[in-house]
Amino acid sequence: MKNINSKLLLLISALCFSACSKDFLERYPTASVSPPTFFQTENDFKTYTNLFYSYLPDGADIYGESSDNIVKSSVGREISGTRLIPTTDAKWGWAPLRSINFMLTSENVKNYKDVAIRDKYAGLARFFRAWFYFEKVRYFGDVPWYNVVIETTDAENLFKPRDPRTLIVDSILADIDFAIDHLDATKSVERVTKWTALALKSRICLYEGTWRKYHTEFNLPDADRLLNECVEASQILMEEGPYTVYNKTTGPSGKPYQDLFATLTLDPVADEIILGRRYSNELSLKHGLQFYITARTQGKPGLEKRLVNSYLMADGSRFTDIPGYATMQFFDEVRDRDPRLAQTIRTPGYTRIGQTTVIAPDFEATMTGYQPIKWMNDPSFDGNGQSIQDLLLFRLGEVLLNYAEAKAELGTLNQTDIDKSIKLLRDRVGMPNLDIAAANANPDPYQAALYPRVTGVNTGVILEIRRERRIELVMENDLRWEDLMRWKEGQLLTTPFQGMYFPGAGFYDLDRNGAMDVEIYTGAKPPATGPYQIPASDLSGGTSGNIVTNRNIVKTFDESKDYLWPLPIEDLTLNPKLDQNPNWK
Repeated sequence: MKNINSKLLLLISALCFSACSKDFLERYPTASVSPPTFFQTENDFKTYTNLFYSYLPDGADIYGESSDNIVKSSVGREISGTRLIPTTDAKWGWAPLRSINFMLTSENVKNYKDVAIRDKYAGLARFFRAWFYFEKVRYFGDVPWYNVVIETTDAENLFKPRDPRTLIVDSILADIDFAIDHLDATKSVERVTKWTALALKSRICLYEGTWRKYHTEFNLPDADRLLNECVEASQILMEEGPYTVYNKTTGPSGKPYQDLFATLTLDPVADEIILGRRYSNELSLKHGLQFYITARTQGKPGLEKRLVNSYLMADGSRFTDIPGYATMQFFDEVRDRDPRLAQTIRTPGYTRIGQTTVIAPDFEATMTGYQPIKWMNDPSFDGNGQSIQDLLLFRLGEVLLNYAEAKAELGTLNQTDIDKSIKLLRDRVGMPNLDIAAANANPDPYQAALYPRVTGVNTGVILEIRRERRIELVMENDLRWEDLMRWKEGQLLTTPFQGMYFPGAGFYDLDRNGAMDVEIYTGAKPPATGPYQIPASDLSGGTSGNIVTNRNIVKTFDESKDYLWPLPIEDLTLNPKLDQNPNWK
């Protein structure tokens, strides 16, 4: 059961969601807190900083993949060919920063008698400020750095130009290092701790280090320094932190990888969870993640074919090395694969948690046929806004992958490093270990074609780590989009998204249970007889081939400008000292 502190945090979050409009948050510190009397007790600190937890990503943010992993009936404006400079953009919003800086600049905080308590909550505030600015840097690059509360009379800050990306990142790292030094080291799945700060630093430094390595057009220094800081933060968490890879078979499905995302609460899988977000039926605090996955009105999500092709065989060999792999039908292509495939999509024999009926992929609810089951719990949560399962934000698995990738990019990775990172994730699902020498001696040509910018003696192992990352972290916090941006691989977003292969017109029993699931037809649509009907013209070959999604959308990604978002017109107009990102003028 969730303890009292969990319920208190949930209640505060619920109140924030129901009562805090954007305008209220903009004026929250000066309208709701009396500076002369607040921050007098530790409870004041705790009450105030509980607001920060409402800034954490919710269900839509966690699942909302906008890249080439999950295909939907529509595509985001960032790749749809309709990406224009917006008039306004929530991504440029600053409300949370005002609340954070209000606390950090309060005289009562600076003069608080118990230095340890003061610094602990200052560390919490600086953690959230680091995360806030990391998101700004990811989207916009250079942004103004504010460490004060801006008032309406503060012309200097109101009309401040953007600060260099290097200054912002160094300031972020100063914040996160302070948080690491002063936050509690007590393990918690719902409260930010020293370990959460280390996980965030690992993520930030990997992102920024690889961004600077691959985006040479910006001529940014210190890529290796940042990658080394990623290694250091990851290693401290791996060696000193209270976390292990979750590997129990006592969860809802009995499959440890699937159960990380299928448990109702994070407590049973807390071995691996560094930070999660709590939800509660009792407090009517719910999300819609399961609805986004299952509802036919939510874009019919499905895994993209190249991701499915990337899963290895169960013996560790490459699926794409098999002659004729590209024309395998569903039943054959998903056999004897990395078990994470069957714990991520519906495959033959699949049953919903708590049920015994075997169900095949449902094309009514998936564009590609590769229907997601990650994050799926009891069917009663399928309704809009009815999910109450807790959601994870940081876990050890990501940190292990960060560590391995950073060392590979630095050229310092050895087999011992793999054994304490990638191997632990593969052991969970019974997959063979990654062998560095073999990977570098024979790089996978399929993965090399996806990531042509990877070169050098470590090409093979970098490609394998990217494969591992894509498979292990699919549908988690939109990390795939972040990866493509930092690796400078935006071209992957422009190629046609595809699904299952069908050799021609006819009826298909996807799981070979004797019932037909799909009918591929040519010419006029025949009378419906039960199976889902797909015109052969939707296949890549016209009469046979892979399902092609979003056929009428010409996807674009401009390598000269689309790695950064444009600043909104309204803000450029209000502040003439702001300049637009390159090639967006």
